[in-house]
Amino acid sequence: MQQATVDELTHIQRLWPSFEQLVGLRGRKMYAQIDERQNTYTVCTPVKEHDSPDRLGLQLGTLAGGWYLRGRLVGDPPQIYGRIADGVAELQATLPADDTRPLVEFYRRRDQIELWVPIRS
Repeated sequence: MQQATVDELTHIQRLWPSFEQLVGLRGRKMYAQIDERQNTYTVCTPVKEHDSPDRLGLQLGTLAGGWYLRGRLVGDPPQIYGRIADGVAELQATLPADDTRPLVEFYRRRDQIELWVPIRS
């Protein structure tokens, strides 16, 4: 299940709380996809057995497959969120990114975020 907005901080800060309220956090894996070409930021979580995406007004989608260069940020919210852009930039400087696929943030735990930069295979 997913919900998208413009890739701008104020929009992102409004999207996360409303999405979390709709789907709940307990037992959820939470992701975000950032499509730099389309300037979109999409929050998403896998569909569970009793979920009703249509009833919640959410779309269905799939994380893009392929190879990713991964990095991990560790720290307490909200400070950890301010480190995401620099972490992505550091990963992008390492290898040529595949700009046909979105960047991914995987919110592993409250204090851990994995950053996935798609790379060409």
